[in-house]
Amino acid sequence: MSALAAQESAEAALEPADLINFDSLLTPAELELRARVRGFVNDQIRPNIARWYEDAHFPLEIVPEMGKLGLLGMHLHGYGCAGGSAVEYGLAGAELEAGDSGLRTFVSVQGSLAMSAISKWGSEEQKTRWLPGMAAGELIGCFGLTEPTAGSDPSSMKTFARRDGDDWVLNGTKRWIGLANVAAVAVIWAQTDDGVRGFVVPTDTPGFAATPIEPKLSMRASIQCEIELTDLRLPADAVLPGAKGLRGPFSCLNEARYGIIWGSMGAARDSFEAALAYSKERLQFDKPLAGYQLTQQKLVDMALEINKGFLLALHLGRLKDAGTLQPHQISVGKLNNVREAIAIAREARTILGGNGITLDYSPLRHANNLESVRTYEGTDEVHTLILGQKLTGIPAFR
Repeated sequence: MSALAAQESAEAALEPADLINFDSLLTPAELELRARVRGFVNDQIRPNIARWYEDAHFPLEIVPEMGKLGLLGMHLHGYGCAGGSAVEYGLAGAELEAGDSGLRTFVSVQGSLAMSAISKWGSEEQKTRWLPGMAAGELIGCFGLTEPTAGSDPSSMKTFARRDGDDWVLNGTKRWIGLANVAAVAVIWAQTDDGVRGFVVPTDTPGFAATPIEPKLSMRASIQCEIELTDLRLPADAVLPGAKGLRGPFSCLNEARYGIIWGSMGAARDSFEAALAYSKERLQFDKPLAGYQLTQQKLVDMALEINKGFLLALHLGRLKDAGTLQPHQISVGKLNNVREAIAIAREARTILGGNGITLDYSPLRHANNLESVRTYEGTDEVHTLILGQKLTGIPAFR
């Protein structure tokens, strides 16, 4: 084997879905960060994820390790945050979701939602109090926007905050709130007489109750809760001073949606790699599955979409780092990449046959998780209408 062939073989072993030398588009620092996060996933998540998923267990014990790696609020600056680039954050998200969507979702809820809200819109006192501990993984945060009857249309939220002297009093219900029952702080969005406002709520405040939603068929290695706010009283300085109206929560949702563009491709890549490895080892009619034309077509189609998905993610990441990324472009990435990732995970499962329905293999677990990813931070329908309005100039939401 020539030196060039040996190099190509080694590269294929590391990135078997890469048909276009995608890594040549990344800087040495980006490659190094990806390798560090991949090593963490291989050491801490892969050996345990099947058991965590089956037991519906979120591993709180690895949160401080994520903090040490700089994964929590990694795209934020100051207050103990890593100050990484958008591309670095995306690469980390892809590696985490190759392990499991629930673990990447935690990083998103903590950093892109709760920490971003405080970083973007909070007071200096709020930032100093909460962000360093959250960046270190010592404190967990959650983000309360969605309600039982207000998902895609948060403007219809019923949670209300009224003034009572200098205090605020909150009443309402939030649903599908990640990590709420283990969080130390919640960012809660509520209607007021002056529009939607955000509030920083220590979860030990009387009147705050979080109940995990069970049982679930998706995101089992994660926690989602319903929050009940009952005459919850907060001081005047609990409000996020910079956030007024839905622009506040939407700015955080766009951060989370951006991470999904990368993360979903991590799940797709892991599903492909599981199917590829299995197809080379599994013999049918005295021949590896990988040697059949139908199997090769499946593998090729999956690899092509993974390559295109990562290219799209990288392009949007470079735009984000340049400060030119537009909201509708995030919708392009979220809609396309999650949709393709689900298709890839399901197709990968077909190569695994009956064995693919067990937790010995990742594709069906990824497919189930991606059903949640497809729904949160904007459904397919919502992102389709965002893009439809961009193309036609006509809003079709109502």
